[in-house]
Amino acid sequence: MFATSSTVETIEQTALITNDATILGIIALMLGWVFYSYNSGKPFWTKFYSIVPMVLVCYFLPSLLNTFGVIDGEKSQLYFVASRYLLPACLVLLTLSVDLKAIGRLGSKALILFLTGTVGIVIGGPIALLVVASFAPDLLGVSGPEAVWRGMTTVAGSWIGGSANQVAMKEIYGAGDQIFSAMVTVDIIVANLWMAVLLIMAAKAKAIDERTGADTSAIVELKEKVEQFHAKHGRIATLSDIMIITAVGLGVTGFAHLFADVVTPFFIENYPGLAKFSFHSKFFWMIVSASIVGVFLSFTKARQLEGAGASKIGSAFLYILIATIGMKMDVRMILDAPIYFVIGVIWMLIHASLMLVVAKMIKAPLFYMAVGSQANVGGAASAPIVASAFHPSLAPVGVLLAVLGYTIGTYMAWLCGQ
Repeated sequence: MFATSSTVETIEQTALITNDATILGIIALMLGWVFYSYNSGKPFWTKFYSIVPMVLVCYFLPSLLNTFGVIDGEKSQLYFVASRYLLPACLVLLTLSVDLKAIGRLGSKALILFLTGTVGIVIGGPIALLVVASFAPDLLGVSGPEAVWRGMTTVAGSWIGGSANQVAMKEIYGAGDQIFSAMVTVDIIVANLWMAVLLIMAAKAKAIDERTGADTSAIVELKEKVEQFHAKHGRIATLSDIMIITAVGLGVTGFAHLFADVVTPFFIENYPGLAKFSFHSKFFWMIVSASIVGVFLSFTKARQLEGAGASKIGSAFLYILIATIGMKMDVRMILDAPIYFVIGVIWMLIHASLMLVVAKMIKAPLFYMAVGSQANVGGAASAPIVASAFHPSLAPVGVLLAVLGYTIGTYMAWLCGQ
């Protein structure tokens, strides 16, 4: 019925490049070319990047390698390395100059839209299933482990929380391996396409906000504060600066992993009921601890490292992460389960429509909608990417909302299943 497994096998057999070092080199060349062309000043590229956001190109180009069988994005360990090693370091370096008071002044609208996005996913799943079942009635009435609704609960877990919540839903609702495999495909394709849409919208945020009459004063104030700090403390980085920045980023990453290795088994052994809040996930504790340390360091002299370019090094790590996320996407996977893909698209449209309506009602900036949505759908790995597309200083907002998503993901996905 499904071709997912055979497709993966085919890719594994035909991938031209399987050495991760070589793949990393190709991705680095791609990123270098994008930044070179973006800053070249040539009319063609100026026009091109005025239409297509640079971050979207960095995300899309590696997906072509996977789609056409040059590499096998699923088999490669680059995403694992980037998400476990570079992401924590990136979060710390982007958070060093964070102004918590200024973030607090962003107000409640960011939280309102995040929760709106969660509600959109909870109600969007059942509605999407009913809509598609109106012309494909075989989707309903199945009670076994391969029932479509059981598989959809795993997508809800992923879209509200993350992979830990997704696996939790598989176990709670007993989703079969076949439907789970198909829904993982839907999850990856639809979520990645939606992220691409958000990145395109981010590039047009100013025009959209002006058209909707959104109040962006708090966001502008936060951006200006970061720029003023950099103007005051900015300097040409020395080798000593770069080594200290690297030490802080990777040192905190090491601590975050150590903390997760200690805390996670403690909660698994002593508090089994907290699994639904992602407390049994090492990735959750790694992100939480790295973010907390980053905020703590923003109150110390380490904050001055921003003047030497801490956020620039953090952003370089972030772009490598973007590329490794893109290399996992294979648009051909849509052909494996087209009816489920239709469900996923309708589901995402309901989520997006609800967010856009509420954003317009409360006159919230596009930033709140985009980051609130990605904090649900993408989690801590990609919410900072969308936030950074507006401004690097806004990345911590994406992290904070994504951590909230991990916390409520299993419970809200369970509600969706009910």
